[in-house]
Amino acid sequence: MTPHSLEPRPTRSGSRAAHKGQQTRASILDAALNLASQKGLEGLSIGLLAETTGMSKSGVFAHFGSREELQISVIREYHARFEEEVFYPSLREPRGLPRLEAMYRRWLKRVSVEIDSGCIYISGAVEFDDRPGPVRDALADMVRTWHTGLVRSITMAREEGHLRADTDARQMLFELHGLALALHHDARFLRTPGAVQRAEQGFMNVLDHYRAAPSG
Repeated sequence: MTPHSLEPRPTRSGSRAAHKGQQTRASILDAALNLASQKGLEGLSIGLLAETTGMSKSGVFAHFGSREELQISVIREYHARFEEEVFYPSLREPRGLPRLEAMYRRWLKRVSVEIDSGCIYISGAVEFDDRPGPVRDALADMVRTWHTGLVRSITMAREEGHLRADTDARQMLFELHGLALALHHDARFLRTPGAVQRAEQGFMNVLDHYRAAPSG
């Protein structure tokens, strides 16, 4: 008899309970994500979330354990949804400029959709830029992961000959990120008409600057 055969097998009722627990946690996370988009990560609390979901504080606490763990879970969930909506679909595009354009246009589209609710990447950076700790670290890691994907795409576009050979991927990233920040600021804070169109035009201007000259 092997040691593994001595381990208790999960019962059907146990599996159902685990599945229900996962569904409950997902529902709480969904509500928490909506709250964080409106009130910021600092606006999240176990009590507010319990009130929003109609659960007890102890019920919410059982799934996350602390406000900090809740905030980090929201950041990770936001990042997972961001990747599913922006990053992974863009990988279906050909390497080089087509993929870079797809990534950036999907990013701009998401930022423009979030004008009324707010982008957790951007609002979170304002909340935690001078507050070291696990929440800031989790948020910074997620943003760096996205930036790494963009830098890799820019580098591929340069290697494919779509961008100039002297293109500095980090500099181009800086300029593209600046456009996304300006869009969020002008559209959400200033309510400037045409901000989305200006961001799109800015993207084309950056591409034109770095685009490789036609061969022949």
